[in-house]
Amino acid sequence: MAEQQRHNHLPKLLVLGISPVFRLHEQKFAQRFEILRAWETPIFTEEFQASHAPHVRAMLCWGGTPVTAEQLSHLPALRLVVTSSTGVNHIDLRECHRRGIAVANSGNVYAQDVADTAVGLLIDVLRRISAADRYVRGGLWPVKGEYPLGSKLAGKRVGIIGLGNIGLEVAKRLEAFGCIICYNSRKKKPSVPLPFYLDVCDLAANCDILVICCALTDKTHHMINKEVLLALGKEGVVVNIARGAVIDEKAFVQCLVQGDIAGAGLDVFECEPNVPKDLLELENVVLSPHRAVFTADSFGDCFEHISGNLEAFFSNKPLLSP
Repeated sequence: MAEQQRHNHLPKLLVLGISPVFRLHEQKFAQRFEILRAWETPIFTEEFQASHAPHVRAMLCWGGTPVTAEQLSHLPALRLVVTSSTGVNHIDLRECHRRGIAVANSGNVYAQDVADTAVGLLIDVLRRISAADRYVRGGLWPVKGEYPLGSKLAGKRVGIIGLGNIGLEVAKRLEAFGCIICYNSRKKKPSVPLPFYLDVCDLAANCDILVICCALTDKTHHMINKEVLLALGKEGVVVNIARGAVIDEKAFVQCLVQGDIAGAGLDVFECEPNVPKDLLELENVVLSPHRAVFTADSFGDCFEHISGNLEAFFSNKPLLSP
């Protein structure tokens, strides 16, 4: 009875979908919040509207669960949406603002893991590690002999698109490798002593490598188009650990197939989980199934960060990552 009374006094948390972070830490969430599972009792049902909707002030979502204006219209008391992802392109931010609903993301908890993945993809592309692994496993070494030469990382001119938490971590790592770093962002950062390019085409024309770390917005959708890729040139490499739709994928695949750029390392794609067939057949492309943040460490940190945002909200304190 005492346990039930304690549970009834926990803050209600509407969980919109089973994110990897929620799946891994569901019991811990249940110790701190009364969990309302939207996949068991959908928010549009009469039962939910009568029993829970007037009392739900906070929602947890992730990149795989869109938060729409229609959903928000059924949650009159909602005042906070927390996402376990860094990006917020799955949330109708305009409608949240109109309704006075705050939004919090994962802050910088994933930054180091994603930056590690970006650098790993880049090294793999330049040194042909995955392709060489297939070469050895396929028994081609004793048949065809020496494997084709790779390319060194030191001295490469790297343009980072989006110098936020992740972009800064990528820059720090690549500087240690002896790369020459410049960047494009929404605006120049006075505290960052790196060359800034307002125009992405200009950035590409002065780089050997582009690493995409920016958020997906209306302005960045298909920002990396054929013009940018041609400016990067035939020796250029693209690494994308942001969102697939930042790249015009059709033009991108065409440039790779035709040899207009030298290679790519991709953790994200425009229509996941569907990957263009041509990409699967290219030896100069390294592919990963959107796993840059998937470590036990980052998910543990994300749980604590989400809980911190929620506890701050329910205590009328400032959010950790608004």
